[in-house]
Amino acid sequence: MKKILLTLLASCALPAMAQVDAPAAKAADATQFIRVDRDAQHVRLQTGVTRYVKAGVTVDLIGAVHIADAKYYQQLNKEFTQYEALLYEMIGGENIAKGPEAKAENAEPQEKVKDPMMAMLGNVYTLVSKFLQLQGQKEGIDYSPKNFVHADLSLAEFQKLQTEKGESLLGFAMQNAQNEKAAANQPDPAKLLTAILSGNANLMKLELVDTLGGANDQMGGMLGESVIIGDRNKACLKVLQQQVQAGKKKLAIFYGAAHFPDMEKRMLKAGYRKIEHRWLTAWDIPKAAAAPQKKAPQKAPEAMPDAA
Repeated sequence: MKKILLTLLASCALPAMAQVDAPAAKAADATQFIRVDRDAQHVRLQTGVTRYVKAGVTVDLIGAVHIADAKYYQQLNKEFTQYEALLYEMIGGENIAKGPEAKAENAEPQEKVKDPMMAMLGNVYTLVSKFLQLQGQKEGIDYSPKNFVHADLSLAEFQKLQTEKGESLLGFAMQNAQNEKAAANQPDPAKLLTAILSGNANLMKLELVDTLGGANDQMGGMLGESVIIGDRNKACLKVLQQQVQAGKKKLAIFYGAAHFPDMEKRMLKAGYRKIEHRWLTAWDIPKAAAAPQKKAPQKAPEAMPDAA
């Protein structure tokens, strides 16, 4: 029972961390970067790929969710090969694409600034991905290609900025969870517990999918002025400008979809123009597989023939 309750807590905490997005009063033409798509047979959590152009340079914003179907990450790995530079998010992940030697070389300073909250968040993702029979982003994405460029804050930079602004990951998640729009999209605890007890991963995903897919309609509190969104977006776009100045013409930014409403505003202000948008499926949930199995009706016993 303790493990079940822990899993329920983790399942609720995961979407809470993902619900950081744009204010409700958005421009009519603002892009939707994550959604839930339904038909008679399937429910799909989808993330957008949105293309922008400026002076002969194309930049694709490729939204991410941190746990997904393995085939989602397989598709992304194939798509990433078409770019001259693929800018990726990961606080403290500047050495992840450089191999074990670089990681070992930087192990000591990274250890000194280790963040318990971030370590706990990583454990949450691992726990939830296993329970939902999904794959984690770090396991699914190949970060080794030479076109991968780290475009995020280092862990020391992130912690320094959070201290200066009086922020924390836990406080940010708790503030967002208090918003009415965020609360409206939270899973029903009783239904989620029932889904967990059933052991049916698809049933659990159906209880969580609207929480993740409704991020575009929720308020993110500090948003553009926060470290978790605003300062990281600034760091990313600074790297983008450096890559463009180095002569790169076809680039992509692979970041959590919740970053993109703010990032799009910054890019449009810098002179980029949106020209294309499409969807990739991160979760594909078959409704039939999540439905409880119905017992076949028992046949009435056949009448015995009259012996007379």
